[in-house]
Amino acid sequence: MLSTLGRRCLAGEPRAVARLITLLENGDSSAYQVLSSFVTRTGAAHIIGITGPPGSGKSTLTDKLIKVFRAAGLRVGVIAVDPSSPFSGGAILGDRLRMQGHATDPGVFIRSLASRGRLGGLSRATAFGARVLEAAGYDIVIIETVGVGQSEIDIVKVADTVVLISVPGLGDEIQVIKAGIMEIGDIFVVNKADRDGADRVVRELRAMLETQAMLQRGRLVHAAPDTLATHSIDAHHGIAATSAFETETADSRRLPDEVPIPPVLRTIAETGEGVPELSAAILSRFEKGKRDGSLELRRLESIKYQLKDLVTSQVMDFFSDREGDGHLDATARRVHDRSTDIYSASRTLFSALMKGEAP
Repeated sequence: MLSTLGRRCLAGEPRAVARLITLLENGDSSAYQVLSSFVTRTGAAHIIGITGPPGSGKSTLTDKLIKVFRAAGLRVGVIAVDPSSPFSGGAILGDRLRMQGHATDPGVFIRSLASRGRLGGLSRATAFGARVLEAAGYDIVIIETVGVGQSEIDIVKVADTVVLISVPGLGDEIQVIKAGIMEIGDIFVVNKADRDGADRVVRELRAMLETQAMLQRGRLVHAAPDTLATHSIDAHHGIAATSAFETETADSRRLPDEVPIPPVLRTIAETGEGVPELSAAILSRFEKGKRDGSLELRRLESIKYQLKDLVTSQVMDFFSDREGDGHLDATARRVHDRSTDIYSASRTLFSALMKGEAP
């Protein structure tokens, strides 16, 4: 039955895709075997992460991006990670409801996944779901997170391109430019740009990105066309400098390499204003990454992250069953009786697990 399910997924059947994602979400071990058979059919899709604080318009913007991508003839799969219901553990489906206009489009697949209490903004099955959609022939896979906070940054470890959305009027705009959040964005969007304060949010983001680039590289920043800094040419040294961040040291003037600064774009998702420009920026960045090798490096880091996550989950699963819980209980008693210390006990337990032995 599962081999048939796999063939139907490769043929792009929506019901089969939905079924396999459900099995993966439920941790069905046989479903992972089906997924392993897709290995030669993955890697071609562009995985886009859409994240930002709650109320920033992620779902509406995703809805408009789907229209633009479909108009270009691209098949689009969407995984919307929703908060888990405190009663059933399922997804509340709020994001999916906002995209109902695509329900009858055979070139669009939309699936909600419950976060299942996972921190990081994604569920454990998110990356697996993206692989299923790739194998099913979707050109674009959009992953919409629960809503980014200062620790909800896992999307950068799964997506090829991360779009970080902000909006004016949230009360504390400085939250969006804190360390950790700034590093995850490849493209920054100020949505609801018709609101008061939008220009200020754009200025703050651009200034922070320019400063961050200078501090990280320790060299002059060459501003992109959409950044605040204006270009000036130092006639004596013959290098580009920025009026906002002129530097005085001779050492820095010997480092003229350009530092890429992510674009900051304005959108009004309700009307679709700015969305074609955003989609163009997303696709352009993906193609550039394929040419210069940065996409390959990013995907290697993503694979390493997912490997670590899977190994961790398998260890936790071992301690969840009766045998593993018994070993854990016995080890805890030895620590409690002062027969050993907790660090030594943990090393012994880990070593036994690696060898497949009883601790």
